[in-house]
Formats: sequence, structure tokens, C-alpha cells
Amino acid sequence: MKDTASLPAKVNSRFGHTELPEEQHQALRKATRFEWITVAFLAVSTAMIYLLLGNSQAMKAAWLEDVLSFLPPLSFLIAARVIRKRPTEEHPYGYHRAVGVAHVVAAVALSVMGAYLIVDSGISLLTAEHPTIGGFDFFGQTIWLGWVMIVAMLLTAGPPVYLGHVKMKLAKTLHDKVLYADADMNKADWQTAVAAAAGVAGIGIGWWWADAVAALIISASILHDGIRNTKAAITALMDKRARTYDDAKPHPLGNEIDDYLSGLDWVETAKSRIRDEGHVFHIETFVVPSGDMPTLKQLETARRACIDLDWKAKDMVLVPVSTLPAEFLPGLPGEH
Repeated sequence: MKDTASLPAKVNSRFGHTELPEEQHQALRKATRFEWITVAFLAVSTAMIYLLLGNSQAMKAAWLEDVLSFLPPLSFLIAARVIRKRPTEEHPYGYHRAVGVAHVVAAVALSVMGAYLIVDSGISLLTAEHPTIGGFDFFGQTIWLGWVMIVAMLLTAGPPVYLGHVKMKLAKTLHDKVLYADADMNKADWQTAVAAAAGVAGIGIGWWWADAVAALIISASILHDGIRNTKAAITALMDKRARTYDDAKPHPLGNEIDDYLSGLDWVETAKSRIRDEGHVFHIETFVVPSGDMPTLKQLETARRACIDLDWKAKDMVLVPVSTLPAEFLPGLPGEH
């Protein structure tokens, strides 16, 4: 009792906290604003492209990709509201994993639609469908509708690239994989626009196959994004070792905690495992004392110092053990 009474009150308030630090809170507000901007832009672009679809397979694929592009921002916006809920008896870890659920929903939808478009575009190519694009009268002059399609696609290519650039930085700040997936798709949208424009131009010069090939390129891009994000989202929900926001490498926080604890005079060795909850981490760390059992004050002081290493350290359980449990800690040889 003496040790715990001497600890600052804020120690207990940090356990299971759901509030984001000020920098991340502001980043979340900014990301929310840019996702609403994205939704508004998509509403305009999808309506415009739908009016110009014609018989072009490439335009159809580009339009469907725009429709699918609604999923990541809407998933992010829904998850951003859900994570504000405080932990309950039924959800003791809080609701941060709503981010992971949103990631799965968006990724699976991309995969399914990408596969469908590849089949649809492939059939058009194999059956040698010859799409036609007509014209319209403009003050007595007949204008080929393909020119309007090409201009429309090029006009819709720029804004997503800028939005993706901004959201990529915010995804890093927030450790938000849904936002990262959305930003990654936005940054690549110019490729879809160029491919669709090239397919329409191919129809204009008599290359009937160019439209179907362009549609296949767009479809393959959608499927690639879907499969990559589905894999990352599902493995994260299966408690895969915590990784960076872009899923490129293991998150360094585990090693930082282990190095800090191993440097304490009362610790012989330490090893952590981290569960990615969405924006934040739940951490279990096992320490082998170098001598006598540490006091509660030593354990709490060490735990607080570890939490202060990174804002994502939402919960941390520090457990003294006689030997490290090798069968479930990463980096340790287990029994075979």
C-alpha cells in the first residue's frame, strides 16, 4: 500500500485510456475533414463519368473504381466515430479495432469487384467486342463524345493525387491503416484516369482491343489493392505482430521497450508482445528480475516510462516471471 500510495494519480488514469494526444487528435480532425472532401469529390466525379460511360469498357471500369473509392473514406468516417466510445464490460479493450474492421470491409469489397471486372473485361477482349462511341451536335458541329470522355478523365485525375498526398502524412501520424489504404488508392488514381483515356483514344483510332486492355489494367489495379489490403487487415485482426502504419515492417516500439527495461538495474532480461488495436497498441511485457522480486513502485514506474515512449501504448501489462515464456514471444526459440 505504501508503494502505490506514493505514485502519481495519473498513472492509473493512463491505463486503458481512449483519448488521443493533442497532435493525433488534430490529425484525426483534419483526416475527417479531408475524407468528407473526398466523398464530395467522388460524388461529383462518379456522376459525371456515369453520364459519359457509353460502350467503353475502360470507362465502365473507371466508374466502378470511383464507386468503390467511396468505401475507404466512409469506413474511416464510421470508425472514427466508433473509437470514441469508452471501454465497457462487454468490450474491455475499447473500440479501437473498429479501424481494423473497416479495413477488412473496404479491402474485401475491392477484391471482389476487382475480380469481377477482370472477368468482365477479359470476356470482352476474348469475344472481340467492338465498342462504339458516337457524337453529339454542338452548334451545328458534330463533336466526337470520346473527346469529352478523355477530358473528363483527365480532369478527375489531379484532385485524388493531392488528397492522397495529404492523407498519407495523416495516416502516419495516426497509425491508421484504413486512411493509408485510402491514400494509397488516391495517389494511384491518375493511372486509372490515364488508362481509361487511352482506352477511349484507342477506340477513336480504330484499336478496338485498346478499350478492353485498358479496362483489364484498371481491374488488375483494383484487385491488387484489394488483395494486399485484405491480407494486411485480416492478419492484423488475427493478432499478427504489430507493424508500422504501411505494414512495411514490424513496429519498433517492442524493441524500444525491451531495450529500456533491460537497461534497468533490477531487470535481467525483458521481452514484449504487442497487439495492434487500430490506432493504439495493447502491450504485454515479461521481465526476469536480476535479483529479488521488484516492488510495486518499481513495476509501476517502469510501466509508466514504457507507456511514455510512444502515444500508441494504450494499455501495458508488465509481468515479472522467473523465465521468459519462449513458446509465444517473438524472437525467442520455442520448443519443436
